[in-house]
Amino acid sequence: MDLGITGKRALVCASSKGLGLGCAEALAEAGVDLVMNARGQDALESAAAKIRSAHGVSVTTLAVDVTTPEGQSALLEAAGDVDILVTNAGGPPPGMWSDWDRDDFIKALDANMLTPIAMMKACLPGMMERGWGRVVNITSQSVKAPIPVLGLSNAARTGLTGYVAGTARQVAPHGVTINNLLPGIHDTDRALALDGGVVAADNITLDEARARRMATIPARRYGTSAEFGAACAFLCSQQAGFVVGQNLLLDGGATNFTL
Repeated sequence: MDLGITGKRALVCASSKGLGLGCAEALAEAGVDLVMNARGQDALESAAAKIRSAHGVSVTTLAVDVTTPEGQSALLEAAGDVDILVTNAGGPPPGMWSDWDRDDFIKALDANMLTPIAMMKACLPGMMERGWGRVVNITSQSVKAPIPVLGLSNAARTGLTGYVAGTARQVAPHGVTINNLLPGIHDTDRALALDGGVVAADNITLDEARARRMATIPARRYGTSAEFGAACAFLCSQQAGFVVGQNLLLDGGATNFTL
């Protein structure tokens, strides 16, 4: 399928690896020029070089922490006018309700709610003026069904989801869509970190931890960054212009609910 976005310009946050990289690769395959961001310079440059070589698109890179005001300002200046925004940031650490204090919640809100809101507020006016734009926020399956050990993420990402629900309806008349992608467990560094916690807590091997988690997923496997990126590219396509304010699960069926 021709996604109809060749020549568009996308800003993809936290895109040197994992789900962000999957999104960047899928957009590049569709002919989209990229602005890629991550905190680590080496991994970022390596990913960008591979994308340039594979797809022949323009790739601008900037190594900054997008969860800080300084990083956001520098990244937005480097990106200029963008047609597509993909927000993404690593999730807060797991734990128990009794472990977290106010500072922990503020840090989670800054990274996983306030940062994407700030990026949207900066990019939406230009998209609306030009009459076309796509925003995809990478959130979590936990906004549909909270995960007890991820209480910080549950709170922050659910707050973002509420903000998007109203904002998406306000910008849609201007040809701009905002939607959220809700990943379950994908084979990324985040999954490795979560599985590592199970290894330490239960004194089992990593393979055993992964097998235990896969058994809870109807698809009986972890997702891949490539299939996640393909879903992102579709939401950014011309064909997805009637998809507004939605929360698309990519979880292999792990979130057990009817509607």
